[in-house]
Amino acid sequence: MEHLPKKIHQNGISYTLVGDYYIPDLELPEESRPIGRWGRMHKAFLQEHRPGQYNALLLSGKLWTYLADLNEQAADRLACIVSQMQEAEGVTEELKARDQLAWVGGMNSIRSRAEEIILSEMIFV
Repeated sequence: MEHLPKKIHQNGISYTLVGDYYIPDLELPEESRPIGRWGRMHKAFLQEHRPGQYNALLLSGKLWTYLADLNEQAADRLACIVSQMQEAEGVTEELKARDQLAWVGGMNSIRSRAEEIILSEMIFV
């Protein structure tokens, strides 16, 4: 009976013998950043509406990094939009000190509209 080597290396890929078959030793790169809220929403969108793009990212090992990058960009863009809207609409710290209820209402409105912009520009595309 012939004994096969436990490990082989061929075409730049290492293989490990499992039973009668050689299985490639593949590892996906580690991404330590969270994908966050925006990344999760975009992932669900890709799975449902862009399965080819989703599978390509997943199989290349780039999905998590792509989603983490998108999450950070969306969060930065949201903060920028909120800040611009606050300035344009006069929802300031001075208003907060003078009329807290008006400030909360203004901020809720701004945040809601800013999130809609992020969804349409970055998440559902």
